Amino acid sequence: MAKQKFETSMKRLEDIVRELETGELSLEDSLKKFEEGIKLSRFCSNKLDEIEKKVSILVQSEEKEVDFISETEKDSDVD
Repeated sequence: MAKQKFETSMKRLEDIVRELETGELSLEDSLKKFEEGIKLSRFCSNKLDEIEKKVSILVQSEEKEVDFISETEKDSDVD
């Protein structure tokens, strides 16, 4: 199975929502689409959580680096 991508999954999820909103699917087909949509929704949610954690780590890392640089500059100003 090919690696699933967030953008592709979101597009498919949007398509499923449109299909379900038409009301033209049979109950059985609607249930299948709904199940697929739930799986895609979970995948996208997990992917967003993963990215949010990475961004948070990067921001914290950057803040520590800035704090370190500021402290270093303060120390060098004392001389």
